[in-house]
Amino acid sequence: MTISNVEKETRTKYAYPPIDNPINPYRDNVQGKANEPITVAAFLDRAKQILGRQYEGPAPDWTLEEIYNRLEINAPRIAIIGGSPDHPAHIMDFQTSAIAAVRIWQNGGIPFYFSTPVLCDGTAQNNMGMSYSLQSRNAVAQMVVNQLEAHSYHGAFVIQGCDKQPLGVVSALAHIDRLRRLRGEAPFFATFAPAHVLKGGTIPEDLFGALEDVAKRAEQMGASDVAEDLRDTLSYILQCSSNTAFQGVLMRAVEKGILTPVEHKDFERRLAVNTCDGKGGICAFNGTGNSSRHLVAGLGLVHPALELLADPPTGRQINQAVDSLAVMINNPVFGAANIVGANIRNAIRIHSASGGSTNLMMHLVAAMLYGGFKFDVWELNRIHHEHPIPDLFDYSLTEGRDIFALAMQCCSGHIRGMETLFHELMENGVPMDLDAPTVTGTSWRDRLQEKGSLSAAGVKENPVILSKPRRPFSGVDVLTGNFFESAVVKISGMTTKQLDEFDKKVAGVLYYENEDDANTGLLDTDLLEKLKNRQCFSRQHLLAMLKHNHPIYEPHWETAPYDSLFDHMVQIGALKLAVVIAGQGPVAFGMPEMFTPMQHINANRLLKRLATLISDGRYSGVTYGAAVGHMTPEAMEDGGILYLQTGDLLYLNLREDQIQYIDAAEFVQGNLVFDFASTRQQRQDFVQERLERMRKRQRFVAAGNRMKGHTDAANGVVPEQVAEEAELDYKTDVQFLVSLTL
Repeated sequence: MTISNVEKETRTKYAYPPIDNPINPYRDNVQGKANEPITVAAFLDRAKQILGRQYEGPAPDWTLEEIYNRLEINAPRIAIIGGSPDHPAHIMDFQTSAIAAVRIWQNGGIPFYFSTPVLCDGTAQNNMGMSYSLQSRNAVAQMVVNQLEAHSYHGAFVIQGCDKQPLGVVSALAHIDRLRRLRGEAPFFATFAPAHVLKGGTIPEDLFGALEDVAKRAEQMGASDVAEDLRDTLSYILQCSSNTAFQGVLMRAVEKGILTPVEHKDFERRLAVNTCDGKGGICAFNGTGNSSRHLVAGLGLVHPALELLADPPTGRQINQAVDSLAVMINNPVFGAANIVGANIRNAIRIHSASGGSTNLMMHLVAAMLYGGFKFDVWELNRIHHEHPIPDLFDYSLTEGRDIFALAMQCCSGHIRGMETLFHELMENGVPMDLDAPTVTGTSWRDRLQEKGSLSAAGVKENPVILSKPRRPFSGVDVLTGNFFESAVVKISGMTTKQLDEFDKKVAGVLYYENEDDANTGLLDTDLLEKLKNRQCFSRQHLLAMLKHNHPIYEPHWETAPYDSLFDHMVQIGALKLAVVIAGQGPVAFGMPEMFTPMQHINANRLLKRLATLISDGRYSGVTYGAAVGHMTPEAMEDGGILYLQTGDLLYLNLREDQIQYIDAAEFVQGNLVFDFASTRQQRQDFVQERLERMRKRQRFVAAGNRMKGHTDAANGVVPEQVAEEAELDYKTDVQFLVSLTL
């Protein structure tokens, strides 16, 4: 093929080579060269204006003719993908995108910009927005693919935000890379720039004192539970999730006459306006946003210069990431799908060791499927358990070890973020794929050759990443049982003492058909009293539960009044409750998070010591007892969770990854027999009415945004066509990098 003089000059003058691809719509179709130069010029003009005196480089040379010439010769067309500024993580996107755009141009590329809507899970909590949250991940993936294909972009610089956006974009880029390779086109390359960590808010001294006065007032009025729960909440950093905890406690204070509604709203306002820093960022707790940060870094997609920042990135930091693209362009090893597939084991182990969000169990499966790899939650679980992964993340929202503290430890040069965690995993005997490619243009092996600040021992005070594990296990586990196929639980989020309190215990089911009913019931401060008065659990079942759950059985309880027996079991923790929230799966209601009912459980000092939460919805965070979610099949798909009802008995065999439905008649006789088939058969007529109510409630979600035609939670909740076409084997169909240091 003849190379023009312009292309010859480009190959020698600039860091980025032209794209080695016989297909170039901008060469073969003049419309793009007529339409797009003005968008590029306008973008670069705005970028220079935003940067002002921070602009570095030669005088602007982005004439329409020069942009035309670059389009003609297939210079790398790089989309800077941002998020919507109505999400706190994307407030500073304009600054980051301006720096990246100028550098891309200076390197010989052509920068473009587009953004995606980004749904904030905090804002969407406990309202209809939660039914659109998971679906937004797939919507983001579809929108990104649409734009990349329509405008024929070759690569991307992604400003990584929070919630569903990060893995939605990862899924899209892996998908487009797989598609381009299938068509014989150049690999799609990308690098991710996570938003900085938002510092948790500080409760002003006068407000702290006023809330302490409320606690004292509660004690004087005999409501010690409200006082203790309020003080517990005061010990956390101030953030949107702790605002929800305050809300639950303050509402109880209003119910008990400790506060007036006006006082409650005043406290709510004063807490809210002191929560978020004006520069935005990703909230400092280790939720989906920061778990995505760690996981995307573990996938090799984040340049270490941008990984963990306490402020918006500088030009120097952004330029490091943008410059590294030069090595990746045209090299299939650095195609987005290949980087994801080659790093899957690294990512899972980093996610586990860092105590990552349970939501990522679905999102990581989805990214692999979009990248064309056969994958499901069971394969993720197999990788998780093929070698013990120690808990190396001493994260605490009450002891000054949040993700902002981790970012500060990285910014000060004492440690190196996920490179340090990667190193410490290896030091603790965990096998890592060292030759997997990363967006530095090198492998992990090459990155770890530089030993400076690599060890976690570099942080002397209050380290978040550890050298010596807190305990030998970590991460999220997959459960099974006789009434469901799969569910997930984060027992690593429970202390050993907590786990002992619930493991191998029998729990009575407290059933809710949906989250709305659950929130109403769990907010009731008299919930336990009402369960007792209604005798929701038979006397025989309580006695059998007491014998099984409590190591010392006192025979005199066999003749004690029901109320006394119930109160005694609550007091000693022998009464265990399985709070079941059904009708929340992807098909039924978009699979919202059960964060709000969890907070209501956590805010009730008595209830939280008794309750395990079980749902076919998602969850974020943990309750004191186990939090079990993502149950498949979901209720709407005739899953066993549909057939449960208040008064049923479940066996919580958490350490062996099981929850079993118990034959209650056998249990009363002292036998632990697991049988669900007969119950399913007996309740066929009963559940039809329940299903009909779920179908009516389903209509509250916009028909165009429902998740019909998608796989279940164990298979990533992706469009069925995506899963059907995922044929690659990540163990054999990926390319590793020949290390520069071998």
